[in-house]
Amino acid sequence: MAGLRPPRTVIRRSTGNWALQGALDRRGLGPVAGVDEAGRGACAGPLVVAACTLRPGDGRRFEGLTDSKVLSAAERERLYGVITAKALSWSVVVISAEEVDAIGIHVANLEGMRRAVAQLAVHPGYVLTDGFRVPGLGTPSVAVVKGDLVAACVAAASVLAKVTRDRIMTELHDEFPMYGFADHKGYCTADHTERLEQHGPCEQHRWCYANVVAAARLHGMRSPRAVSSKPGLFDAFEGDVVDNEQL
Repeated sequence: MAGLRPPRTVIRRSTGNWALQGALDRRGLGPVAGVDEAGRGACAGPLVVAACTLRPGDGRRFEGLTDSKVLSAAERERLYGVITAKALSWSVVVISAEEVDAIGIHVANLEGMRRAVAQLAVHPGYVLTDGFRVPGLGTPSVAVVKGDLVAACVAAASVLAKVTRDRIMTELHDEFPMYGFADHKGYCTADHTERLEQHGPCEQHRWCYANVVAAARLHGMRSPRAVSSKPGLFDAFEGDVVDNEQL
């Protein structure tokens, strides 16, 4: 039976973060798309998910492409321009804080990844996701540990998501300057926590998150919307977020 097995795929380490995509492309499984998100750990602002497909052998066009978190803001902006101009296909999905409250951060993340892949102009033959499996993508997929570091298409998706979200948070800063969104982008920094406790949350905060609920209690505030999500990352206890009439 061993003779009936297909030949093993060779991954050339010399090709860096293009190796995995290249191996899949050589086996006829392309085009290969990468999916990643930005804002999962934030307590304010949207969750942004992106998908991106890069052409095989196009590495020189994307010099310096890696996980968006290790790039400077200027380098992310540069690569964003290159990706949107040179990628085979790309898409970005923005999931509002309101929707995160309605369905929960993990469900929102999975749903965003499905939407992003579905919106690609060129349907992928294979999808690489960063860190965890995403069911229901409609195409074969595999979760890659630290995918935004080891797979160029996932890194490209991370740049698209990060730049898009940073721009949104900078715009929200103009509307809600008291929170400093332009600096911390809605993440739970010491500065954001201090401002949140001082002013109380706004409609751009995620009211299913424990720190937002705690800050609202300090000001006797109620959620501006119904919150029905199940507890998730940084989420409050279910009793706290379902019935804010008690605040």
